[in-house]
Amino acid sequence: MKISIQKKSFRNRLILAFLLTSVLPVLFMILFSYYNSTKVVESSVDEMTQANLQQTQVNLNVWLDSYEDVLFQIYTNDEIVRMVDEINAGQNVAVNRNAIRRYLRGLFYTKDYIQSMTLITDNGTIAFYDNLTASTSENSWQNNCEYTQDELYELISGDNRTHLLSTQEASLFAGEVHYLFHVGHRIIDYRDTTKQVGIIVISIDENLLREICLSLQEDGQNGYNSFNFIVDKKGRIVSYVRDEELAEKVVDMELPVEKRREAYRDFVSRTGMLAGDSVSIYTQYDEGMEWEIVHATNQAKSVEMLKSQQNLLFGVSFLSVLLLVAVIIVMTRHLTGSIRKVAGVMEEAGKGSLDVRVNQIEKMPTEIRIIGDSFNQMMGELQKSVKKEKEAQEQMRNAEIKALEAQINPHFLYNTLDTINWMAIDREAYDVSNAIGSLAYILRYGINNSNGIVTVQEEAEWLKQYIFLQQTRLKNTFTCEVHVEPDCRMVKIHKLLLQPFVENAILHGFENVGRAHRLLVSIRKEEKELCVRIEDNGKGIPEDVLEKIREGNLPKTSEKNHIGMENAIMRMRMYYGEKAKIRIESEVDKGTVVTLLFPVDEGEEE
Repeated sequence: MKISIQKKSFRNRLILAFLLTSVLPVLFMILFSYYNSTKVVESSVDEMTQANLQQTQVNLNVWLDSYEDVLFQIYTNDEIVRMVDEINAGQNVAVNRNAIRRYLRGLFYTKDYIQSMTLITDNGTIAFYDNLTASTSENSWQNNCEYTQDELYELISGDNRTHLLSTQEASLFAGEVHYLFHVGHRIIDYRDTTKQVGIIVISIDENLLREICLSLQEDGQNGYNSFNFIVDKKGRIVSYVRDEELAEKVVDMELPVEKRREAYRDFVSRTGMLAGDSVSIYTQYDEGMEWEIVHATNQAKSVEMLKSQQNLLFGVSFLSVLLLVAVIIVMTRHLTGSIRKVAGVMEEAGKGSLDVRVNQIEKMPTEIRIIGDSFNQMMGELQKSVKKEKEAQEQMRNAEIKALEAQINPHFLYNTLDTINWMAIDREAYDVSNAIGSLAYILRYGINNSNGIVTVQEEAEWLKQYIFLQQTRLKNTFTCEVHVEPDCRMVKIHKLLLQPFVENAILHGFENVGRAHRLLVSIRKEEKELCVRIEDNGKGIPEDVLEKIREGNLPKTSEKNHIGMENAIMRMRMYYGEKAKIRIESEVDKGTVVTLLFPVDEGEEE
């Protein structure tokens, strides 16, 4: 009996020693790996969700900017200002209202989702074109507006910024309820910018916001597994996946962000779109729009997968302990080596290497083989996910470039310019005809495949036409020379990369400079690079501003009619990567030299 006790004690000690020296570290490693994986998954979900919100915010700004362009065409139109002035003076009221209505109808179909355009003059006269009512006496939205006509006019005419009005129910049309949000701006007479002329309001279908919010959604078996919606600064729903909740107040925006998220979570659960303890809420506030974009997601699937992984890891670990205890003497060395191999591969994966795999061998224990197979499968799926994410990002970048293109019917524009050109020729205004011809060429070149590839010669010819128009507009206050070396004329280059730098020199470099203005553009090849040098003798750039530009802090342009230097540099980086180089040298009161270097491969030449 004594010997039996000693044997048992020795066996227990041996098992305990093995557990302390081998099994427990392995279990600790597995637990740590699970904990670390959980944190990585949670971090990845947070990053992807924030990227979703930021992309939705970008898409909203791009789309709303395009509608602001339509608004800009109206409130800066001199003819509109003239007709509104006459209405305010009580002259030709009916004629001018009809003319304004025809003008608004002409702009109506330039953008999708526009349902109404309403102009209110300073004396309270209304001229509008409404797609929902087709009426000339009553539009579809004003009766349901939260503001009276006088309050609306005072709100929009009080400053020179664009106003966003939250979503409201419009008139019933064809048995269907429509919900509209509005963008408005005061009409500006540039001869007297302080004069109150009137306001213009464009009413847009809420379905536009809904499509933007749901463009990156994730669908579940019973509906949406995640979705975005929008809340205004008063805590009311601007856009939602269902019409019933639109315009409903759901939160006090004065509350801290965590309290607001709790209110959003209660609202989503109450509407029945998502339910359960795994609903997570993320928010992104846009200062310009004064709207908060909310992302609601049900993470029950992720939690379930993590729990399954946890149960699997614990189950495999428990079986491994039993097996290892039974064959402790035979398998200790081999088992330790197998564990080290798997741990090393996991460590490499933790450092960011997605190509590592666990090499399976016949002598490897079953439990470790299961872990290795699961890990290999997981790494394979992760590689596929990363590849898909890169492709999605590339598609987003292409979509952003396309969204920068002018939203206008080019055939209508060309035909109109051609008609004006012949009118100028009939009146022997050949300088006007030349200017119109150059403008048509510039617009056709810029709108048609704006991110395409052309030869240097084609880009230089287009640049000359642009400079000619600038000289005409500025009454030849500057001279310009464009030199293109013969050996680089057929080199391929992306379109519209040079114009923003030339425009910057003309509009800003020559401002308040008394001497004769001179601009020189030269293009030549330097070994494997195409060198574009843009030199002016303007006022130059202060050293502190120049230092910020060199650090990448480019000044943002407020011009709506051209693409600024920041966008041109962004496109250069996108097209050529780090191979594209930009050098800016400037001296105050003497001028500025901008040098652009593009990579040239043999395949890029004809």
